[in-house]
Amino acid sequence: MDRDYLARSRPDLLDELWADGSTRVLLLHNGEALLTAGGGLALLPPADVPAAEYLIYLGRSTDEAPTAYVAAKLTADAASAIGGSAEWGNLRALGASLSDRDAGLFTEALAMANWHDSHRFSPRSGRPTLPVLGGWVRKAVDDDHQLFPRTDAAIIVGVTDADDRILLGSNALWKSNRYSLLAGFVEPGESLESAVVREVFEESGVRVARPVYLGSQPWPFPASIMLGFRAVVDPDRQSTLRPDGEEILDLRWFSREELVASLDEIALPGPTSIARAILEDWFGAPIIDRRDW
Repeated sequence: MDRDYLARSRPDLLDELWADGSTRVLLLHNGEALLTAGGGLALLPPADVPAAEYLIYLGRSTDEAPTAYVAAKLTADAASAIGGSAEWGNLRALGASLSDRDAGLFTEALAMANWHDSHRFSPRSGRPTLPVLGGWVRKAVDDDHQLFPRTDAAIIVGVTDADDRILLGSNALWKSNRYSLLAGFVEPGESLESAVVREVFEESGVRVARPVYLGSQPWPFPASIMLGFRAVVDPDRQSTLRPDGEEILDLRWFSREELVASLDEIALPGPTSIARAILEDWFGAPIIDRRDW
């Protein structure tokens, strides 16, 4: 996909796209997208789309005959008008089964819709704001102040010890048998590497060293990007394994053999997540968990 950011400045962009029968529209309601009967994204021509609360230009495909894509955020009445048999799906459940294009479109649309819904009023004046520039800016109605989308950076870390065991924790917000990597938000004025060291210590009491960046994943729940790292227990500093008792309720070290033996009793991060990718990078192969099926 080409996000085609230069086109956003055209004042009649969305009208032009709506008049073009080749444009395809992704419908959003309550954080979910409309699906086809086969479980994929339902990308509709504009003529088949009910009135939307607002529109967001997502960009164009990069093939020989580029297709423009728009996200339409529907009201409850508009979503109901589609019909009772319509199926809607969420990104967490669908991400691994969608094509790269569709997963990217859904992620972009959901992140932007979450931003729009949380910035309906100006933080300076309290007055309403309206979407402009293809849905990529909100402008206050009483002045020229503009609001731009923001993404919150969060680190997520695969921590290993001297025996190459990996540290997994159970979060207070999850079911008690779900375990994943430690993660947290980057604070103002903090480097990513410093955030890795701080967050792991705060949540587990473990001192880590040598953070190594692995990759990233947009995480629009509601507005984050997950920055993946590996780190090792610092051999020169004392650590005492202890969950913080607020965010993390339990911590366990797993060897590869212990992790496989525990798959019937614990749940791992889902296959759409960077947590699972980091875990499998350490494991050295895909992890077969029947709960993913």
